Amino acid sequence: MQRTPLESLNCSIARSLDIIGEWWTLLIIRDVFMGLHRFEQIREDLGISRKVLTDRLNTLVEHGVLKKVPIEKGFEEYRLTRKGVELHDVLVVVRQWGDKWESPQGPPIELVHDCGHVTTAFLACDCCGEEVSASNVTPQAGPGHSRVRKTSK
Repeated sequence: MQRTPLESLNCSIARSLDIIGEWWTLLIIRDVFMGLHRFEQIREDLGISRKVLTDRLNTLVEHGVLKKVPIEKGFEEYRLTRKGVELHDVLVVVRQWGDKWESPQGPPIELVHDCGHVTTAFLACDCCGEEVSASNVTPQAGPGHSRVRKTSK
Protein backbone atom coordinates (compact mmCIF):
# COMPACT_ATOMS: atom_id res chain seq x y z
CA MET A 1 0.00 0.00 0.00
CA GLN A 2 1.36 3.42 -0.99
CA ARG A 3 1.45 6.04 1.76
CA THR A 4 0.23 9.57 1.26
CA PRO A 5 3.18 11.96 1.67
CA LEU A 6 2.82 14.34 4.60
CA GLU A 7 5.32 16.95 3.37
CA SER A 8 2.55 19.37 2.38
CA LEU A 9 1.28 19.64 5.96
CA ASN A 10 2.67 22.59 7.86
CA CYS A 11 3.60 20.41 10.81
CA SER A 12 7.10 19.43 11.92
CA ILE A 13 5.84 16.10 13.26
CA ALA A 14 4.19 15.21 9.93
CA ARG A 15 7.29 16.18 7.94
CA SER A 16 9.50 14.17 10.29
CA LEU A 17 7.24 11.13 9.96
CA ASP A 18 7.67 11.31 6.18
CA ILE A 19 11.34 10.47 6.82
CA ILE A 20 11.37 8.37 10.01
CA GLY A 21 7.75 7.24 10.37
CA GLU A 22 8.01 3.79 8.78
CA TRP A 23 8.19 1.19 11.53
CA TRP A 24 11.48 -0.30 10.32
CA THR A 25 13.21 3.08 10.14
CA LEU A 26 13.72 3.75 13.85
CA LEU A 27 14.89 0.15 14.30
CA ILE A 28 17.47 0.68 11.54
CA ILE A 29 18.65 3.87 13.22
CA ARG A 30 18.75 2.03 16.57
CA ASP A 31 20.95 -0.66 15.01
CA VAL A 32 23.36 1.92 13.61
CA PHE A 33 23.56 3.55 17.07
CA MET A 34 24.30 0.08 18.49
CA GLY A 35 27.26 -0.37 16.12
CA LEU A 36 25.74 -2.27 13.21
CA HIS A 37 26.92 -0.37 10.15
CA ARG A 38 26.84 -2.86 7.29
CA PHE A 39 23.79 -3.72 5.23
CA GLU A 40 23.97 -7.45 6.03
CA GLN A 41 24.44 -6.84 9.76
CA ILE A 42 21.31 -4.72 9.90
CA ARG A 43 19.34 -7.12 7.69
CA GLU A 44 20.26 -10.13 9.79
CA ASP A 45 19.55 -8.37 13.08
CA LEU A 46 16.10 -7.19 12.01
CA GLY A 47 15.11 -10.06 9.73
CA ILE A 48 14.01 -7.45 7.22
CA SER A 49 13.82 -8.05 3.46
CA ARG A 50 16.60 -6.68 1.27
CA LYS A 51 14.09 -4.60 -0.70
CA VAL A 52 12.59 -2.93 2.37
CA LEU A 53 15.99 -2.33 3.96
CA THR A 54 17.37 -0.87 0.73
CA ASP A 55 14.37 1.46 0.46
CA ARG A 56 14.64 2.64 4.06
CA LEU A 57 18.41 3.14 3.90
CA ASN A 58 18.09 5.09 0.64
CA THR A 59 15.46 7.35 2.22
CA LEU A 60 17.65 7.97 5.26
CA VAL A 61 20.68 8.76 3.07
CA GLU A 62 18.59 10.98 0.77
CA HIS A 63 17.38 13.01 3.75
CA GLY A 64 20.81 13.29 5.36
CA VAL A 65 20.12 11.09 8.40
CA LEU A 66 22.69 8.48 7.35
CA LYS A 67 25.67 8.64 5.03
CA LYS A 68 27.41 5.89 3.12
CA VAL A 69 31.07 5.51 3.99
CA PRO A 70 33.25 3.46 1.63
CA ILE A 71 35.33 0.82 3.37
CA GLU A 72 37.16 -2.09 1.74
CA LYS A 73 36.86 -3.43 -1.81
CA GLY A 74 33.69 -1.66 -2.85
CA PHE A 75 31.84 -2.24 0.43
CA GLU A 76 30.09 0.55 2.29
CA GLU A 77 28.98 1.20 5.82
CA TYR A 78 26.15 3.38 7.01
CA ARG A 79 27.01 6.05 9.55
CA LEU A 80 24.87 8.59 11.33
CA THR A 81 25.20 12.20 10.27
CA ARG A 82 24.79 15.02 12.77
CA LYS A 83 21.11 15.05 11.81
CA GLY A 84 20.93 11.32 12.54
CA VAL A 85 22.74 11.57 15.87
CA GLU A 86 20.12 14.08 16.99
CA LEU A 87 17.53 11.28 16.76
CA HIS A 88 19.17 9.70 19.82
CA ASP A 89 16.84 11.52 22.19
CA VAL A 90 13.78 10.40 20.18
CA LEU A 91 14.89 6.78 20.45
CA VAL A 92 15.57 7.13 24.19
CA VAL A 93 12.12 8.55 24.89
CA VAL A 94 10.37 5.91 22.72
CA ARG A 95 12.41 3.18 24.45
CA GLN A 96 11.53 4.52 27.91
CA TRP A 97 7.84 4.60 26.99
CA GLY A 98 8.10 0.99 25.81
CA ASP A 99 9.96 0.00 28.98
CA LYS A 100 7.18 1.48 31.10
CA TRP A 101 4.14 0.28 29.17
CA GLU A 102 5.20 -2.71 27.05
CA SER A 103 8.02 -4.48 28.94
CA PRO A 104 6.53 -6.20 32.02
CA GLN A 105 9.79 -8.13 32.67
CA GLY A 106 11.77 -4.88 32.76
CA PRO A 107 13.83 -2.97 30.23
CA PRO A 108 15.74 -5.09 27.70
CA ILE A 109 18.37 -2.32 27.42
CA GLU A 110 19.51 0.21 30.00
CA LEU A 111 21.52 3.34 29.41
CA VAL A 112 24.59 3.79 31.59
CA HIS A 113 25.79 7.37 31.87
CA ASP A 114 29.51 8.25 31.92
CA CYS A 115 29.18 8.62 35.71
CA GLY A 116 28.58 4.85 35.86
CA HIS A 117 24.90 4.89 36.82
CA VAL A 118 21.87 3.63 34.90
CA THR A 119 19.99 6.72 33.79
CA THR A 120 16.72 7.84 32.27
CA ALA A 121 16.14 10.92 30.19
CA PHE A 122 13.60 13.69 30.71
CA LEU A 123 12.73 16.91 28.93
CA ALA A 124 13.73 20.11 30.67
CA CYS A 125 13.00 23.74 29.89
CA ASP A 126 16.11 25.32 28.39
CA CYS A 127 15.37 28.58 30.26
CA CYS A 128 14.50 27.54 33.83
CA GLY A 129 15.66 23.91 33.88
CA GLU A 130 12.35 22.53 35.19
CA GLU A 131 10.94 19.32 33.74
CA VAL A 132 8.66 19.75 30.71
CA SER A 133 5.46 17.68 30.57
CA ALA A 134 2.07 17.73 28.88
CA SER A 135 0.62 19.39 31.98
CA ASN A 136 2.93 22.41 32.07
CA VAL A 137 3.29 23.57 28.44
CA THR A 138 0.91 25.39 26.11
CA PRO A 139 1.29 25.15 22.32
CA GLN A 140 1.28 28.45 20.47
CA ALA A 141 1.90 29.50 16.88
CA GLY A 142 5.59 29.76 15.97
CA PRO A 143 7.35 31.69 13.20
CA GLY A 144 6.65 28.96 10.62
CA HIS A 145 2.94 28.71 11.41
CA SER A 146 0.64 29.48 8.47
CA ARG A 147 -2.89 28.76 9.64
CA VAL A 148 -4.90 29.12 12.79
CA ARG A 149 -5.50 25.85 14.61
CA LYS A 150 -7.45 25.42 17.82
CA THR A 151 -5.34 24.04 20.64
CA SER A 152 -6.43 22.75 23.99
CA LYS A 153 -4.49 21.97 27.10
